[in-house]
Amino acid sequence: MNIGAVHAELEKIKSSSPDIEAVAVVNFDGLIIDDILPSNLDESRVGAMIASILTLGERVSAEMKKGDLEQVLVKGKHGYVILGSAGAEAVIAVSCNSQVKLGLIFLELKRAGQAIAPAILQS
Repeated sequence: MNIGAVHAELEKIKSSSPDIEAVAVVNFDGLIIDDILPSNLDESRVGAMIASILTLGERVSAEMKKGDLEQVLVKGKHGYVILGSAGAEAVIAVSCNSQVKLGLIFLELKRAGQAIAPAILQS
């Protein structure tokens, strides 16, 4: 795994919009690969919750015959948490405020996911 390349992509995501508050790459077991999270968040708890949301999203998408899961969007009163694919082994999670331009985040997640996937597989 090329953790330097993963972190560089997280920095690009974070700097792409002032509305992005946190970003993380999490494997399907809920383990954080790398993150830029505020210090008041518990990494292991965040990772476990992301993995749970991802699992439920996959089940819903399959049950409703919507194909492979590509994204999960959680909207709260104060903003969004968006999960996007980072290849076959991980997901990118972005937390942003309610002022964010979602289209920009969707594009950035797709770009970053394509860059992070091979970095995770590097030995």
